[in-house]
Order: sequence, then structure tokens, then C-alpha cells
Amino acid sequence: MSSRERILGRVRRALADVSQDDPEGPGRDLRYGEAVARDYLREHGARSTEETVELLAENLADYRALVHRCGEGALPSVLARLLAERKSATVLVPPGLDEAWLAETDVARVADRAESGARELDRVNSVVTACAVAVAETGTIVLDGGPDQGRRRITLVPDHHICVVRVPGQVVSSVPQALERLDPARPLTWISGPSATSDIELDRVEGVHGPRTLEVILVG
Repeated sequence: MSSRERILGRVRRALADVSQDDPEGPGRDLRYGEAVARDYLREHGARSTEETVELLAENLADYRALVHRCGEGALPSVLARLLAERKSATVLVPPGLDEAWLAETDVARVADRAESGARELDRVNSVVTACAVAVAETGTIVLDGGPDQGRRRITLVPDHHICVVRVPGQVVSSVPQALERLDPARPLTWISGPSATSDIELDRVEGVHGPRTLEVILVG
């Protein structure tokens, strides 16, 4: 008997005397909405749209993301400036990204190809994407693999990620509000600041699990 079979056997024996009508039993998924209380706060405090955007910017910065703001018409020049300051020679572009966004930069474009592996993506200097939604209370950017965001790996391997957030349409106060907008069947990536980790002595190291530098442009 394998370890897997042994573990599954123990689970079956533990559930043998549990009724299908028990909300904690095997049939609980049939009444999941009834079994789980939904009385938690949808957001913490009442905020205006402007205050919600300010909170997002504050929490993004608190996570060490670099936050920029501009109007829709200024976005191409802001992107060109950020790529120039980074001295990026290449920028990865998702297939559905608005071409006008990069109209003012001559940085070489790298297409998001399914066959691109980690080594190839690691040679890319920067990646520019949109987002699905941004959560103010947690300073979180959520990507869902849409055409203007690309596959998950393109925002995890390159060392520099510029993410464009449309304000106020893509900004919500809380995680419950964000979940209402997201499709759970899509590959969701939740980003709260640049990648960071600490060793046992609490020495912070950035860029281990994703981009070392995250720049967020709030456009609106």
C-alpha cells in the first residue's frame, strides 16, 4: 500500500459515520453559501473615491512600490521616462496592451510568446502591463491573465514591472469588493509590493519570488 492510499484510507474511515446532511460533512459543498457566515465588514470605514485612491497610493508606497500619477494623455510620456530612467533596452509587452501606451519610447519590444522560458524572460529588462483591479485597504494589485496583462510568468521573472491602474474605475476599497469583480476560474496573481523575503536574521532581500522593482502608474 502506498502512502497516498494509506492517507486516503484514513480519511474515508474518519468520514464513515458523518451524515451527508451534516454541514461539516462531505455534503457541505452543496450548502456552502448557507454554511459560511457572510457578516464580515465589506470595507473598513466610509471613504470617498478620492480618499480610496489616496489610501491605495499610500499602501502601495508602504510596500515599497514606486507610485506615479498622470492623466490618460500623459501616460505614454510617463512610461517612456520610466523605461529611460531604468535604462531598459527591452520591454515585454502583453498581446492586448494598448500600443499607444508605448508610442513615445523606442525601447525594443519583446512579444509574450508561449514558448518563452525562464531564461529568455530573465534577459528582459522590463515588463509593462495593465491590471484587473487594485485594492486600496491592502495596497494590492490583482492580475487575471487578461490580454493586457499576459501570462503569470511574464510578471514574475523580469526584474522590473510597470503596472498601469485606471483610476477610479479599477480601484476598490476592500478584498471582498475585489473578489466580486474577479473570475475565480482565471489565474489570479495578487501583488502587494515588489517581491521580498527575510532570512532568520530578518535581513530583507528583494527580487526572490518576483520583480525587484514594482512601479505603479495611477492613470485618471
